Order: sequence, then structure tokens, then C-alpha cells
Amino acid sequence: MSEDLAVLDRDHLSAMTGGDAALAAEVLEIFKEQAAMWERLLDPKLSAERWADAAHTMKGAALSVGAMRLAKACEATERLGRSDSVTQTAAAVSINEIRNELMPALEAAAKVAYELAGSGSFIRS
Repeated sequence: MSEDLAVLDRDHLSAMTGGDAALAAEVLEIFKEQAAMWERLLDPKLSAERWADAAHTMKGAALSVGAMRLAKACEATERLGRSDSVTQTAAAVSINEIRNELMPALEAAAKVAYELAGSGSFIRS
């Protein structure tokens, strides 16, 4: 995955939440819950439509918090799932890319949520 993309772009999160730290913390919690829910549907043994839909939804959640690398992986998986000739092996590899980006995104989200709860602001001291 591209190293020039942010695991979690704080500026993007701030822009999406109007700089409201409490709202950002709430959005991060929703992201965490959605990721857990949709990750269960990222199974290459399911129909391509199901895991592509899950990747699409996770992409939207990732974009809402600024998890750009995760969003990019989700986008690639969604495209694959909507293609005409997807194999279970290709699906497994692509879905694994999402999982490789998901844990760092969740860790970054937890760290930012903790910082926001402590400071009540996006401004770092």
C-alpha cells in the first residue's frame, strides 16, 4: 500500500467534523464498530457481491475518519468484486490487503480518540 497515504489523516478528520473534538471521537467510535461489523463479511468464500458491498461500506467509513490507506485497499477490493472475472484466490489476496490496513487504522483511531478525549481539541500540545 502506498506509504504516502495517511494511516489516519487528523486534518481530514478535523475537516469532516468541523474541528469538533467530541464529534470526532464519536465518529471514531462509530468507525470502530462499523469496521468490526463489516470485516465479518470480508470473506472470499462469500459471493463477490457481498464482500464487495462490505468493502464499499468500509471504504466510506474509512474516508469519514481519514483512514486513507484503508480506504484505498477497500476501493481496490470493491473494484475487484464488481469485475466480471474474479477468482477466490484474487479475492483472498485483496481482502487480506484490507486486513493489513485495518489494524493500523484501528490503532491510529484509538490513539487519536484518546488524545481528543484528553485534550478536547485537535491542537497538539
